[in-house]
Amino acid sequence: MRKATIGDAAIEVIAAEGMRGLTHRAVDRFAGLPSGSTSYYARTRAALLELAISRMVELDEVTLDPPPGGLAEYVAGFAHAAITDGRTRMLARYEFALEATRRPELREAYDRGGLMIRRRCAEVLAARGSAEPERHARVLVAWLDGTIFDALAGTGSLAPPDLAELTAGAREVLAGLGVAG
Repeated sequence: MRKATIGDAAIEVIAAEGMRGLTHRAVDRFAGLPSGSTSYYARTRAALLELAISRMVELDEVTLDPPPGGLAEYVAGFAHAAITDGRTRMLARYEFALEATRRPELREAYDRGGLMIRRRCAEVLAARGSAEPERHARVLVAWLDGTIFDALAGTGSLAPPDLAELTAGAREVLAGLGVAG
């Protein structure tokens, strides 16, 4: 429980202050924990980064099971949640993506989360009739990544898409892939 609290606080700090703002003290402060609590669970900065990225992967696992019904609505709901309630986690994810390009020790943990999402997406697409689920998963994830990034950090942040616009976009992408949406 304490590790989850620290991981959540680290994600919040990274989203708010960037990687440079991530310190043990900042996480303690953000989590409302006594000074030194974070250091007890993550002695080094590398351990703290690993804890934060592991927590993001854990949270992603919870949100990846689409209910029966419209796939386009699920995909759009996922994107909408990412740019609204999940905004903080997505901003932290972008910080990690950039940091992982410079720090090989983070690359494996970062890729573990991304590969899990792609694998799950390919499974869902295969179940919906995709002829090439791995390739189609790459296309769908790229559309999601681009759409979410634009809505949070790009010019699209000036007027982020609403759920209806996201649903229309998801339908178009899925139709282009020949997948039942």
